[in-house]
Amino acid sequence: MGRLTVLGLRAVLVALLAGSVFVQTVMVALLAKDLEELDADLAYLRMPILLITVLGILTAQVVLVCVWRLVSMVRRGTVFSHGAFRYVHVVIGAVVTAALLVFALGVVLAPGEAVPPGAVLLLGGVGVGLLGVALIVLVLRVLLAQAVARDVEAAQMQAELDEVI
Repeated sequence: MGRLTVLGLRAVLVALLAGSVFVQTVMVALLAKDLEELDADLAYLRMPILLITVLGILTAQVVLVCVWRLVSMVRRGTVFSHGAFRYVHVVIGAVVTAALLVFALGVVLAPGEAVPPGAVLLLGGVGVGLLGVALIVLVLRVLLAQAVARDVEAAQMQAELDEVI
């Protein structure tokens, strides 16, 4: 990966991380204020919604940090090593956690008539989409494992060739 590509990706990651911190601090506080104005019979939704929102943003931040670390490994030429699996596993776990949080938000919002059923169904679709992303990353993890195995095999063959020569 070229230097310009790495710099561009890092700029995007920094912008996304800064935006997520802004949303987590300012926008969640505004959401909390708006949720205070709910009817008394819907006040029980305030804390679960806020908690799910903050945890969802946190999962996105974890993914951004892991992608940053993987880009650093790509730049150093060490991405095809066992150290990369740690970050890939964390990304898979964070995306699955985000999907579970979306499903939990749907469960919290489903009872009653405060939220239309279509919105709850859309949340279910988003959760399934996130699980699909986790499966794609899992497939990419398998490809990484194959590449690491080939790299190890090539290193062994090179060592054997060096002994012969």
